[in-house]
Amino acid sequence: MTGNHPRAGARKSAIELVETLLDPGSRRGWDEPVEITTTDPDYRADLERARERTGLDESVITGEGRLEGRRVAYVACEFRFLAGSIGVAAGERLVRAVERATAERLPLLAAPASGGTRMQEGTVAFLQMVKVAAAITGHKAAGLPYLVHVRHPTTGGVLASWGSLGHVTAAEPGALIGFMGPRVHEALYGEEFPAGVQVAENLMNHGLIDAVLPTSRLAEVAARVLRVLCGDQDLPPRPPGDGFRPAADPPVGQGAGTSAPADGPAGPGAGSVGATAVGPSTEESIRASRRGDRPGVRDLLRVAAEDVSPLSGTGAGEHDPGLLLALARVGGVPCVVLGHNRGGRRGGERASAQDQPLGPAGLRTARRGMHIAAELGLPLLTVIDTAGAALSREAEEGGLAGEIARCLADMVTLPAPTLCLLLGQGAGGAALALLPADRVVAARHAWLSPLPPEGASAILYRSTERAYEVADRQGVRSADLLANGIVDRVVEEGDGEGFLERLGHILGAELAALRAQDPDARMAARRARHRRIGVPG
Repeated sequence: MTGNHPRAGARKSAIELVETLLDPGSRRGWDEPVEITTTDPDYRADLERARERTGLDESVITGEGRLEGRRVAYVACEFRFLAGSIGVAAGERLVRAVERATAERLPLLAAPASGGTRMQEGTVAFLQMVKVAAAITGHKAAGLPYLVHVRHPTTGGVLASWGSLGHVTAAEPGALIGFMGPRVHEALYGEEFPAGVQVAENLMNHGLIDAVLPTSRLAEVAARVLRVLCGDQDLPPRPPGDGFRPAADPPVGQGAGTSAPADGPAGPGAGSVGATAVGPSTEESIRASRRGDRPGVRDLLRVAAEDVSPLSGTGAGEHDPGLLLALARVGGVPCVVLGHNRGGRRGGERASAQDQPLGPAGLRTARRGMHIAAELGLPLLTVIDTAGAALSREAEEGGLAGEIARCLADMVTLPAPTLCLLLGQGAGGAALALLPADRVVAARHAWLSPLPPEGASAILYRSTERAYEVADRQGVRSADLLANGIVDRVVEEGDGEGFLERLGHILGAELAALRAQDPDARMAARRARHRRIGVPG
């Protein structure tokens, strides 16, 4: 097969995989014995040989255990049992396990490895995928995490149902993953399937899965993801001083902007320079926001976050490098993070923001993050730092304007707490799409405008020479945004990484305060906030 997957003889059994993932000695099975009821002698013989070969009575095992002390449920396929195929008995076992995990409010970990529907049982086996998908959808709707690790090989109805519904999805290195297996494709079309397509690494690059992980890293990564998705529920206490300091314990002696606000860490104007302050000029802020050494969202996560797990793309076949989506604890608070990705450093200099314009796929990735936050009740942190959206034929044909509109609609109605950080440049619809939050924090030199200043100048004067003058009149500076009620809090810059550390504590305090609010009151305040923008009084 394609890729660098383990040889069949080296493949871990389903039980071995689960025991590698769970805390030693914690695995407990849920499976009731299954009788062979078929009257087909050939199929009966196949089942009996599979049982003898594997020591199992079906292709699926289910149960529970502990992962770093947290109680979790699992479902896993045994490929050596009739290629992990799903018939009626296996389908029913899966559904009962998912329903039990939902009833007992357990995170669910899945490890499919299957050729799909069991052909010997025909259409009724095929329809098992419907009820499995329904059960998993109910589990997620109950606000419970569902994590998937796709093993080699996984194809057909299993991939097209419970293999593709994870909040987070990883795959085995080199795993064959595809809707139609290569043998079926060759039989139907008389040619081999193109090489390198149905391979885990390729699917990650196309935003279909989030990570490619060897078995040895599964426990570590799954535990880290669950620390964000579940918070500290059902966990033993962490040792004192372990991890990022609480947001309520800000560092001291780190320069301007560190004094405790008079009205509390999340109150109006907290830690801010008031609306009457002059502050830096518009030109100074715009130039500062475009500096090559200015920190971006990746720097913020590196310094001010822990348990960071980047996710790849939309989960539906698109990946846009202009948008970073991650799960993380920021200032100690678990959240979903969406941020404009200004790229990495090249030869010591940061890539220009223009190198990573945000396209429709990036906005669809953002909406994936919003959906995860809503489904699991996690706070959403958006980070704005963009010179603008992609301007291309592909962006227009990909529905850029419509995706901006749908992001706005999702943001203003999202049931989860939302916090926006205006970190740098905030040009046009690409910035606006991530702005409508419960609270907005701005870095001192951050700005927000309908277009890049040069574009606005070109519209008004048919020249880019008056860009800073136009931007000044538009009121794009953080101080202007604060005065107009668009921003709630302005954070002074400087201090290098000290600024990012301070910012992390401020964001953590803001997120914690939002999470503690009554949801109905918070939603009403969000609607009122956006309704009154620009209205006198």
